[in-house]
Amino acid sequence: MSEELAWMSAAEVARQVRQRRISAVEVVEATIERIERRNNSINAFIFKGFDDARRAALEADRAVRSGEELGPLHGVPAAIKDLFDFKPGWPATFGGIRALEHNITDFHCLFAERIEAAGAILVGKTNSPTMGFRGICDNYLFGPSRNPFDTSRNTGGSSGGSAAAVADGLVPLAEGTDGGGSIRIPAAWCGVYGYKASYGRVPQTGRPNAFQGEMPYIFEGTLTRNVEDAALALDVLAGPDSRDPSCFLDKPSFAPAVRRSIKGWRIAYSPDFDVFPVEEVVASSVRAALPAFSDAGASVEEVKVGIKRTQGELSDLWCRMMMPLNIGGLESLKAAGIDLMKDHAADLPPEYRRWVETGYRQTSLDVWHDQEIRSEIYDAIEAVLADHDLLVTPTLACMPVKNADNGNTVGPHEINGIKVDPLIGWCLTYLVNFSGHPAASIPAGMVDGLPVGLQVIGRRGADDAVLAASAAFERMKPWQDAYRICAQRQL
Repeated sequence: MSEELAWMSAAEVARQVRQRRISAVEVVEATIERIERRNNSINAFIFKGFDDARRAALEADRAVRSGEELGPLHGVPAAIKDLFDFKPGWPATFGGIRALEHNITDFHCLFAERIEAAGAILVGKTNSPTMGFRGICDNYLFGPSRNPFDTSRNTGGSSGGSAAAVADGLVPLAEGTDGGGSIRIPAAWCGVYGYKASYGRVPQTGRPNAFQGEMPYIFEGTLTRNVEDAALALDVLAGPDSRDPSCFLDKPSFAPAVRRSIKGWRIAYSPDFDVFPVEEVVASSVRAALPAFSDAGASVEEVKVGIKRTQGELSDLWCRMMMPLNIGGLESLKAAGIDLMKDHAADLPPEYRRWVETGYRQTSLDVWHDQEIRSEIYDAIEAVLADHDLLVTPTLACMPVKNADNGNTVGPHEINGIKVDPLIGWCLTYLVNFSGHPAASIPAGMVDGLPVGLQVIGRRGADDAVLAASAAFERMKPWQDAYRICAQRQL
């Protein structure tokens, strides 16, 4: 039963619990047993909230017996990320910062709040890099998350622990947050489905600042093993919240989108967003996956996006634009008596400290000019989507990198002989955080036993279209058989 539950979808777990074919206690105990047995090999979970999960499972079974109305995720084990993600009484190290090892919060993030209200049972927190400021998952406190397909390699980040936990059958659903690709990057390297909704679809309720302002759009989303579970979770997460002045006020259902046809749709394909160097094995794997859309009835044509800036300019832009959020967080911690830059600088990677120092020097005019460049990217993506239903690209420009042993793994410095920023420059994801369009990473294929991701980008607000196309691709080219590599891994 434990092995069967490990690969069961969130939707199926919820159905079985509702129908009393299995109890929430049995599901949670099987989940805990599997985490205890397998987590050491991948370092996905860095906090185990098993006592809370067991209490929640008992309450879930009581609700079933008493005939109460049950949420759509009732009894489903899930995980949240250790970054800007919170549950009362649980630690928050903001991505493995040693000085915050014993920092405990007393409030929920929106994901934890809504996922628990829908009946899901949180079992722990997953690994993330320091302040989420890179596309890799590693830190000085917990070390790297390890890819379930090859544990010598990284999962990608920043939601790397969540992606690994889902790919390895530890939970069917885990939280990802995404400010530059942090859902889609590890989804690509771990062979799972990562979904980032349109800006405004899932409210942002963080404080003390209710406005994202001049930063790239930041999202809470999911990592799952199929599209249906992502749509089910979006139904739970989406909908207005008075704490977010920018969120959408409607609440449509997205679950029906997974059954929609994409016949007659026009899909634009960019192999490189015009400016990214992409490893040939990645490029060829994504090209080979495109006929799945054609088989589902859509037409695919290669396009130029019209981006004029170099990828180096754009990755530097992303790093600069993320600094208000990071400096705000550092200043809040300082006000609480923890001055990381002054007293705990060794807890922060040198690459991160350099960008923080740059951020403190930025002027209002610098920020204005950066928004002008961001606007160019938005306009270019919008122009493509004016004539096409979707835009697809590789998710990443390279295959999973080897883990370092010093807590500071980074991505490649060079691809195809071209210099790239090792923090984010190899990720074709962060441009969509400039623009706010919905996007997903779909498992597109395998190269030497390692997954490759394909990014699907939709029109603003058209989350249903991205989910429909993803589900159509899944029907034509299902990817779940690849998880046998993880299941058969030597522990």
